[in-house]
Amino acid sequence: MNDKTINRWFVVFGAVLLQMCIGAIYTWSLFNQPLMDKFSWEKGEVVLTYSIAIFIFAFSTIFSGRLQDRIGPRKVAIIGAMLYGGGLMLASTATSIIQLYIYYGVIAGAGVGFAYVCPLSTCVKWFPEKKGFITGIAVGAFGLGSLVFKSLIQYFIATNGVSSTFFYLGMIYTILGLIGANFLILPPIRYNSSTQSSNTIKENNFKVGEMVKTKSFYLIWIMYFFGCMSGLLVIGLAKDIGMQLAGLEASVAANAVAMIALFNAGGRLIWGALSDKLGRIKVVTIMFIITAISMITMSVVTLSYITFFACLAGIAFCFGGFLAVFPTITGEFFGIKNLGANYGIIYQAYGAAALAGPIIVARAGGLKPTFLIAAFLAIVGASLTFVVRQPKTNNI
Repeated sequence: MNDKTINRWFVVFGAVLLQMCIGAIYTWSLFNQPLMDKFSWEKGEVVLTYSIAIFIFAFSTIFSGRLQDRIGPRKVAIIGAMLYGGGLMLASTATSIIQLYIYYGVIAGAGVGFAYVCPLSTCVKWFPEKKGFITGIAVGAFGLGSLVFKSLIQYFIATNGVSSTFFYLGMIYTILGLIGANFLILPPIRYNSSTQSSNTIKENNFKVGEMVKTKSFYLIWIMYFFGCMSGLLVIGLAKDIGMQLAGLEASVAANAVAMIALFNAGGRLIWGALSDKLGRIKVVTIMFIITAISMITMSVVTLSYITFFACLAGIAFCFGGFLAVFPTITGEFFGIKNLGANYGIIYQAYGAAALAGPIIVARAGGLKPTFLIAAFLAIVGASLTFVVRQPKTNNI
């Protein structure tokens, strides 16, 4: 593939294909019961696999972001696709919960982390004039992955069993992921230079060590942490919330998984595009307000079918928006040049939120108190948007 002649929309195609594959990690809830039935494992043990995978996913972006800035996004994305698919295929051989933690949680989780940053930073460099919109497409595909593969996973589990399903999915994700990864090439240097000169944008270019010395970094990190908290909670507990608080049948409550995927993906596209027009920080403020209102409603109102799905839709819609807008904020505050490495550090807020959520649920003593805590954190996050400021220009 010739990086001098490639149409930049082919890069977007590769990004979308890769992101949908690794985004299927959000389908984990479909595996819980089949694994419990087959191996007689406890629910808490099985659910922990997902938490480990999300944490490793976020943690590994520290290394993948730095690596792709050095050797290019295509090579790192290929590593990610192979780790992700290979981890799933290994998970098909797991007969103990520890093996599942290692194969799916650690290896597949690392694969997601290696692949995730590459499409974001690559697409932003190809589309500097519409960063929010193009980031929304890239992360929107990640959010849509669970919906795209949901029916296929259910079919495989029903016809072949849960272990074989891991193997088949590993093969599919590896093939599609490698195809997508090969489209992730950087634009020619003259492309970036001409675009920047035509837009006359004076850009900050902070290295990681310089970024972490700014006050803005810590404010952004905390805001991202608070923003991810509510979304990760409802993704992991959607079915339980519907059954316990809204009195829905299990089959009806399970529809929340598909609805969350749709609003999650839609939020990434719409909020990303809106941030190009309204401003990044302004849309973050709005998303925090919507999240807080939805969380408060679920904690103080007796949920019905309508209010349950409306609140979850609002939270998922904003959760997707946070994941679309914060990469762009990172690029605008700290520069595009080192975006992979810098966003890898800021993305640790996502991993921390994934670990903090279950702890809050356990300590709060129920879903409703947990929602009040999440609402309070969203309000704090909204307040921080009024004090965060872009750091002064460092290196040009």
